[in-house]
Amino acid sequence: MPAFPEASSAAVSDAQLRYNLRKATHTIRAKRAAVVSEQPDWAALRAAGAAIKDRTLRHLDVYLERLEAAVTEAGGTVHWAADAAEANRIVTGLVQATGETEVVKVKSMATQEIGLNEALEAAGIRAYETDLAELIVQLGDDLPSHILVPAIHRNRSEIREIFLSKMAAWGRPAPAGLADDPRALAEAARLHLRERFLSAKVGISGANFAVAETGTLVVLESEGNGRMCLTLPETLISVVGIEKIVPTWRDLEVFMQLLPRSSTGERMNPYTSTWTGATEGQTFHLVLLDNGRTSVLADEVGRQALRCIRCSACLNVCPVYERAGGHAYGSVYPGPIGAILTPQLRGMASPLEESLPYASTLCGACYEVCPVAINIPEVLLDLRSKVVAHGHVGQRVAMGAARRVLNSPRWLSVTQRSAGRLRRWTPRRLPGPLSAWSDTRDVPRPPKESFRQWWAANR
Repeated sequence: MPAFPEASSAAVSDAQLRYNLRKATHTIRAKRAAVVSEQPDWAALRAAGAAIKDRTLRHLDVYLERLEAAVTEAGGTVHWAADAAEANRIVTGLVQATGETEVVKVKSMATQEIGLNEALEAAGIRAYETDLAELIVQLGDDLPSHILVPAIHRNRSEIREIFLSKMAAWGRPAPAGLADDPRALAEAARLHLRERFLSAKVGISGANFAVAETGTLVVLESEGNGRMCLTLPETLISVVGIEKIVPTWRDLEVFMQLLPRSSTGERMNPYTSTWTGATEGQTFHLVLLDNGRTSVLADEVGRQALRCIRCSACLNVCPVYERAGGHAYGSVYPGPIGAILTPQLRGMASPLEESLPYASTLCGACYEVCPVAINIPEVLLDLRSKVVAHGHVGQRVAMGAARRVLNSPRWLSVTQRSAGRLRRWTPRRLPGPLSAWSDTRDVPRPPKESFRQWWAANR
C-alpha cells in the first residue's frame, strides 16, 4: 500500500464514494446520538468501561490463564499464537484434521488482520463469509472499508451487479431479475447462504468479548448469520485477540450497554450469542492471538488503543474518514482507531504506517464519542513524535530550526521582520519537502507588521 496521502487522493476525488460515505456515516451518527442521549448515566458507563479495560490490561497475564483454565475445563482446547503466521498455521491444521475443504465464517476482524482466508485458500480450503456486508466484499474481490459496515463504500446498484455477476461462482446464483431493492438483495443473500449453513462442518469466528471467570465467548451481530455459524457446524474455531478479555459477567454487562449504542445506534443488540467450551457435542478450539498486542501493551501512551471494542463510532464522526474512506488506511482497521492501532501492531514498517498518525485533523471528535474514552489525539501525537524520532531527517531539521527561533526572542524578532519585508515574494507553493504541506493549503502571506513591532510602536 502507498502512504495515506497518496492512497486517499483517488478517494477524495470520487464523488460517488464520498456521497455513499457521507450518507451512511451521518445516518449511523444520528442514531447513536439519539440512543446515547437517553442514557442519563452514559458518562459513568463510559468511565466504567475504560476502567474495566485498564484493569484487565494491567493484569492481562492473570486473566488469560484464568480464561484458558475455564475453557479447558468446559471441554474446549486453547491454542496460543504469537503472530499471524502461527495463528494461520494452527487454524489451517485444525481444519485439515477434520478432512473438510470448506468453512463458514462469522464476521471477524482478527481473522482479516492475519489474512486467514488467504492462508486457507493456499491450503485448498475455501472460506465463505456469511455476514451480508462481508459477503458483498468477498464476492466483489474487494477489501473492507469500515469496521461495522465493511461494504459502506458500495451503493445498492453496485451490490446488485456484484450479486448477478459473481454469486454463481460461489454457490447458488442470484435470481435473474434481481432488483436493487434492499429487501430483494437481502433475500438473494439469504438463499445463497442457506446452502452454506446447512452443509458446512467447520465454522470460524472471532469474539467481541471473552469472559475470564467462566471461559465464555460472546459474539454480537445483527443478522443471525453468526448464530448459524456458531451452532450448526461440528467444529468451531474462534480466533480472538488477547485484549478481548473481560474479567467477569458483571463487567460484561457494562459493555453490553456501551457497544450496541455506539455501533449500530440500538438500545440492545439483535443477536447476542454466548458459548462456553464444547457445547452440544461440538468440538471447540480457541486460538488466542497476540500479533503485536503485547508490544502495544508495553507502550504507556499507546496501550489505551487496546481498550477498543470495535464499535466504529470514531469512524462515523471523523472528517478525514468521511472523505477518504477506509481503503486508504491500508489495514483492516480504518479511521481514527486504525490510525493509531495499525502502526502499533505492525510497527513503522513502511511509509504507510509512518503516514497514518498524520491522517487526522486532531479535532478530537473521535475521543468525544469513544465509549471507552480512548484519547486518540493523544496517541496520534505520541506516534508522530516517534515517526520523527525514527526517521524523517527533514522533519527533525525543520522542528529543530523552529525550536531555536521560538526559544530566542532575538531570533524570533529578526525572523518576523524579515518575513514582513519579503511578504510580496511569498510563494504560492513551498519548495522541496515542504510542498506536501502547500499542496493542500494556501501559503499565508506574512503581515506587514508583526505584533512585536506593533506593540513597540504603540505601547
